[in-house]
Amino acid sequence: MQVTSHHRGEYRQACAQLGLIFIAPDTSPRGEGVPGDPAGSYDFGLGAGFYVDATQAPFARNYRMWGYVTEELPELIGAHFPVDLKRQSILGHSMGGHGALTIALSYPGRYRAASAFSPIAAPSQAPWGIKALGGYLGDDRAAWRKHDAVALIEDGARFPDFLVDVGDADPFLKEQLRPELLERACAKADIPLKLRLQSGYDHSYYFVSTFMADHLRWHAARLKLAV
Repeated sequence: MQVTSHHRGEYRQACAQLGLIFIAPDTSPRGEGVPGDPAGSYDFGLGAGFYVDATQAPFARNYRMWGYVTEELPELIGAHFPVDLKRQSILGHSMGGHGALTIALSYPGRYRAASAFSPIAAPSQAPWGIKALGGYLGDDRAAWRKHDAVALIEDGARFPDFLVDVGDADPFLKEQLRPELLERACAKADIPLKLRLQSGYDHSYYFVSTFMADHLRWHAARLKLAV
């Protein structure tokens, strides 16, 4: 299982009980000389790679997170650990939730389950996503659609089902996350979506850690079916 997320939650015991291998890659490239946001903001650059392969200078050389998560990392894990690459799933939080949804929709034959906490569901329609996709991919909004879960579904991408949790006290809910757009797109495309609005929870680690075991059980049930 790959997790595209800042916050990994309390997951170790659940993984041991369920027999899951849990892989949590970084969210952006690291190292000396890697360009970041000139303003040092958390929502772009070193704090937020957005799981795309950048095409714009100065990010194109280092910001290859899509290729890293979908190709390089699975190959590396498969070469060095006793894993079954025919049974992969993916989940993430916030920007990582965006990545989990878009990657699952792009590779429905590879990932047997997908879920998200507080995902940026339609980045082409949210300030965080507009900043990131424009900065990494340029002004051609057609290129953005491959990295927007709602747009992917509108353009014909499908996945068996999704589990998505959001907190009703999340300060980013209405402007940045926009789960109602994902709900609408899934309904129109007949994609089963279990969207849970969790009362009193915000965007934080405690939200993720509280419901992580639920997500892991969701994944384990679907991975075990995929023998």
